[in-house]
Amino acid sequence: MVPQAVRGRQPEYDRRMLLAVDIGNTNITLGRFRAGTLLGTRRAATAPRASTDELEVLLEEMLRLDGVAFADISALVVVSVVPALTARIEALATRRDRGLLVASSATIPIPVRVERPGDVGPDRLVNALAAARLHGAPAVVADFGTASTFDAVGPDGAFLGGAIAPGLELGLDALAARTARLPRIELRVPDRAIGRDTVSAIQSGAVLGYQELATGLLARIRGELADELGVPASSIRTILTGGLSTAPWAAAIEGVDVIDPELTLKGLAILHAEVAGGEPLALGLG
Repeated sequence: MVPQAVRGRQPEYDRRMLLAVDIGNTNITLGRFRAGTLLGTRRAATAPRASTDELEVLLEEMLRLDGVAFADISALVVVSVVPALTARIEALATRRDRGLLVASSATIPIPVRVERPGDVGPDRLVNALAAARLHGAPAVVADFGTASTFDAVGPDGAFLGGAIAPGLELGLDALAARTARLPRIELRVPDRAIGRDTVSAIQSGAVLGYQELATGLLARIRGELADELGVPASSIRTILTGGLSTAPWAAAIEGVDVIDPELTLKGLAILHAEVAGGEPLALGLG
């Protein structure tokens, strides 16, 4: 006997799944969205010279970890700071007949009030969009990755500029590579600033030093933005994101309101909804 559930004409398979792709200098991060909800994320090392075929294999392998295939994806939204891979993913979307939206100053629906909007990293603009939509503005967004960016967002959601510093891990890699006797150390918050050996001394200088850098820059940007807007600095939201935003040392940075490591992926989903008519982000569910 045929079960009731499978009698008659079967409904067509619903393939509506949005794949958000954040292509950074160090990592490629994927976020899968269905009905506006972030289902899961995956991360792999960036291979800047990967061919279209190699990029397709990488994405398939990352999706397969969650029991998903590229065939399940209906559309892609991408932010990339690696131009060669931007071209590869555009070719892949064409090959697989998938809709593709690439984030840029021309496609992200926020004012960009700097001298050369086209020079601003699109990831910074996506973060500004997400910060304003999800957490409120005015705001300052600190994104801790290969580089650390500290960006001001106006009360109308406009990108107002910011600061860029070498990322913490980039600094440690350079220290180990450019010196003869200093090792690559574990990222751990030391108990004291005065290190009693080489490892603890590097941890003090790198980790505690980076905390002070981040705390100082955030306070200064908040102060300048507050003066410009004529509002108290305490009314400006401070948001941390990026691959290192959940590290213990980041939690000790002063004045932080929100740590949202998936801010960029959520911003891509918001962008797709607002520009390409996709499904709105399910606030509080992703």
